[in-house]
Amino acid sequence: MSILLFFLVLFLLILVHELGHFLAAKKFGIRVDEFGMGFPPKVVGKKIGETEYTLNALPLGGFVRIFGEDAEEETLSEEEKKRNFSFRPWWQKAIVLVAGVGFNILLAWVLFVGGFVWGMPTALSPEERADAQEVRLLVVRVLPNSPAARAGLRPGDEIVAAALPDGTVADELTPEKIVDFVAAAGAREVPVLFTVRRDGAVEVIPVTPQRGLIAEEAERAAVGVQMSLAGVKRLPLLPALWEGTRMTGTMLAAVAVGIAGFLYDALTLDANFSQVTGPVGIAGMVGDASALGFAYLVTFTAFISLNLAVINLLPFPALDGGRLVIVLLEALLRRPVNATAVQMLNRFGFVFLLVLMAVVTYNDVLKLFR
Repeated sequence: MSILLFFLVLFLLILVHELGHFLAAKKFGIRVDEFGMGFPPKVVGKKIGETEYTLNALPLGGFVRIFGEDAEEETLSEEEKKRNFSFRPWWQKAIVLVAGVGFNILLAWVLFVGGFVWGMPTALSPEERADAQEVRLLVVRVLPNSPAARAGLRPGDEIVAAALPDGTVADELTPEKIVDFVAAAGAREVPVLFTVRRDGAVEVIPVTPQRGLIAEEAERAAVGVQMSLAGVKRLPLLPALWEGTRMTGTMLAAVAVGIAGFLYDALTLDANFSQVTGPVGIAGMVGDASALGFAYLVTFTAFISLNLAVINLLPFPALDGGRLVIVLLEALLRRPVNATAVQMLNRFGFVFLLVLMAVVTYNDVLKLFR
């Protein structure tokens, strides 16, 4: 189920991104030869008007083939030049290139606004409980090979009670209180009896705390779960529009700062590439989000859409940001950049990104067996 949801989310994000390029090109009268989901080889296609719509074999991507975008040096008629990307004003080319990023940001905004109207899941501090609905203590992550993982706790489980074998019960269900309760149980070397709700059923899962799971506090016992006190925040439409806009801006800034920080660490040879998540890891995270509920899946999709927007704006060949640099350079020089050099740069960038994706996917697979 996680794999199916992952591909549905991926399909939506790519479709929206490429739709941005497509609609902007059409708006300026630029010919679009193909709108493809997935990468070739082509599985099926249908031509409607001047554009062929295709479904391709490799599902991790998509593209819009715009007439003249690759700046091939060829003899064109005056009529063909009017529909050619390369002969459009630089500002039109820039808009076409950033439209995909813009649509990904727009999608995130729509999802956030809709989430607040429908009910936006929000992490809560204990003081915020009174202002939220459906407050729950949720397991959001389980460390591999931890006591919690071996006992059968899963992301999405709702902790409804925690007790010791002698009948002592945790008096407050907050992450901080449960962490302290578990540590006390570890000091007494007794298991914690977690009562959890999963898929509508309630069961008791005993978990024996273990020392050494928290690097900073090696002597403090833990079970290997990350918990969050979460509630649903519902708003009328106008406040939802404001909150959705605020959250989109806040999350977009956070994603940009995070990616910039990682790139700086990479340039200074200080980056931890094992923390980078690829398609396999994201598929697992989609499954975890869906286990928490539909609203969580919507929020996660919005977050990934913003990540896709920022990454595509990076000034790297084959990405929208790299193509945008070429367009701006041409505007400054007032002449086209060598078409062959641009093609070679973009092909290099595409191959590099494929290799990087393969390496990250390999690391994702290794993490599954750790």
